[in-house]
Amino acid sequence: MGDSVDVWGLRGARLPAAYAASGRRALRVTLVAAAGFYAFRYGLGRPVAATYALFTVVALGGLSRIPGTGRQRAAFMARLLPVCWALVAVGTCLSVRTWSAVAGMLVIGFALAFSAVGGPRWAGAAPGLQLLYILPSFPPYDPASLADRLIGTTTGVVLFVVAEALLFREPAPVPYRERAARAALVAERWAARLATAPAALTDADLREAQEASQGLRPLNVPEAERPAGPGVRDRALTHTGLAVRTLIGRLVQLPAVRGNDTAPDVTAVLRSVARLAGATAACLRADASPAAGQQELVEARARLSAVSAGPPSAGGRLAPAVLRCHAAVLEAADAALAMGAAADLAVRGRHATVELPPGRFWYATIRTPLLWWHRARGHAGRRSVFFQNAVRMALALTAVRLVAGVDTLPHGFWAMLATLTLTRTTLGETWSTIRLALAGTLAGALFSAGVLILVGADTTVYAVLLPVWMLGAFTVGPVRGVGWAQGLFTVLVAFVFAQLAQPTWRLAEVRMLDVLVGSVIGAVFGVLAWPRGAHDELRHAAADLLRRAAEIVVATSASVAGGAAASVPSGVPRHRSLERAVVLAESAYAQLQSEPTPFGGRGRGPQPPAVDWQATLIAGHHTLWGSTRLLEPPGTPLGAPAAESAGVLGERVAGRMLLVSAALDPGDDTPATTTVLIDPVLAGFTDEPPGAPRRYYATEAWLNSLMTDLTRIARPPDRPNDRP
Repeated sequence: MGDSVDVWGLRGARLPAAYAASGRRALRVTLVAAAGFYAFRYGLGRPVAATYALFTVVALGGLSRIPGTGRQRAAFMARLLPVCWALVAVGTCLSVRTWSAVAGMLVIGFALAFSAVGGPRWAGAAPGLQLLYILPSFPPYDPASLADRLIGTTTGVVLFVVAEALLFREPAPVPYRERAARAALVAERWAARLATAPAALTDADLREAQEASQGLRPLNVPEAERPAGPGVRDRALTHTGLAVRTLIGRLVQLPAVRGNDTAPDVTAVLRSVARLAGATAACLRADASPAAGQQELVEARARLSAVSAGPPSAGGRLAPAVLRCHAAVLEAADAALAMGAAADLAVRGRHATVELPPGRFWYATIRTPLLWWHRARGHAGRRSVFFQNAVRMALALTAVRLVAGVDTLPHGFWAMLATLTLTRTTLGETWSTIRLALAGTLAGALFSAGVLILVGADTTVYAVLLPVWMLGAFTVGPVRGVGWAQGLFTVLVAFVFAQLAQPTWRLAEVRMLDVLVGSVIGAVFGVLAWPRGAHDELRHAAADLLRRAAEIVVATSASVAGGAAASVPSGVPRHRSLERAVVLAESAYAQLQSEPTPFGGRGRGPQPPAVDWQATLIAGHHTLWGSTRLLEPPGTPLGAPAAESAGVLGERVAGRMLLVSAALDPGDDTPATTTVLIDPVLAGFTDEPPGAPRRYYATEAWLNSLMTDLTRIARPPDRPNDRP
């Protein structure tokens, strides 16, 4: 059953870790829910307030899965209090007419489900917020009781916030800022070493690089620590992690060139990179400004760029190997500059002390509501898994509310709760969940009927049993699965409603009927609305990402070849299109990780080989970053031989991207022959042009790195993803 731990700090009392974690959460929920329910029901004689106090705690503590420590959850739930008031008030007002209740369920149900675009905490809170809107949408239709409903809701939220903040404190995970700071220190050590003793990095160094980079990948970061929100600081912190990973990757691949006149300039840049990396770590840890290190690196980079792009030295034109070294060092410097600027923006927000380059940090001056709108608009389409999930859930809840209103389904609230808790993102998972839930509900209904028959109307017995059963239900249910959870919760609601109205054994029968109705409706919409979850959408999104990237590769290589006259301005539509494609692919990939392989892993049409989806996402990021670096500022034309070579290289990489795209998402008219995803030749596409400037070699390095990304997209399943 896993490792055992002390239970609630008591020496000698040990439980498996999973039960201990759910037990601590269950004890918080039980203490607060029981306190609010008993105080209003028996102390003040206000059953409506008692009901809302209890179900508010059940919604936020039992149904919601807000990530983070207790203090983090408490802070987030405190900010949700006005939202809870609004949901209860609107649900109460709209419930008096079936048509208004149905319309409200469609709009608000979609909005709450779609709020998952705001990050893991909003996604975790969405089910609980749905429950707070569902509860007042059913009988009694009594707007006059709104005051009691709001009092109960407020009491439940406030008490639970206090309990989360003070009871059973959990150790905080390593923050993302600290993870990025540690990776920056790795980059600092390497840059300093490469500046003084250029040599190939050891295997231990490469393992350290992989660990530092892997530690910043979203799937390896606890949900509560992922900078996934739409605000400036979260976006900048995400940008910081990507820049640190890029810098480490550039340092790993940095060629060592010595014995020429430009070595001091290369060394100066690497030392400045090291100092800026250290300043970035200090900024992330202690809020120190990296502005001085940023300015030092800007000046060192400018000197090396002038030497690399200037007239031949006294000893003759710089050798191609030296120019390649310069291009690699300058790319590392660009990554370091982006890292320092992003870290300062993440720490200080709009009061950043570092001068931000245009285009790359477009979000720095935009207000938070507009950033939320930008995020929502980016996902407002049928290819977004957030949009799909919101539509599926809103339609299912609306259908249940319509059935409950038209047919006067008794306790229709339970039917909607079943739809809310049992509908999954894939049809296969939904059906499996429903079968287990119905079996558990049947067992719970039979047990509840027996208890109601034996105990009758003695509310004292139910009052005594309720907290004990609640503690067991919220401890065992999350560990043993949906069948146990539904069975235990069926008994729990029977104990609650037996204290609010005259109990009868038919209450268990109604509960079974409602769960069956809600499950069937959820399954129907699971069949009709995107039954394969993120599986198909990830293939579509990854293929679209590569198609957009191919457009940028061709345009960028042509712009570099033509110089200032053909330069593409920052923020062009094709860049925004690729940014949106990356966002959609990342969200689909994140959802896919939580889904089982659909239909045994066999989909419709030709299946691509084993795919490293993260390599596809990295290729998109590298396309954006490389294009931005090469186009800002505009340069001079390369000259005929170098320009022709750059154009051929860009077209070759773009063509390979399109082939990989077609293999990932084949159309009806795609040839049935297998498309080779890996190009056997990564370099030497064309003869090296004589007298090519440093800008050509920077372009070549970028395109070769993209080819390396493409080779990693199709890899054997047992081969590790070894890219830093």
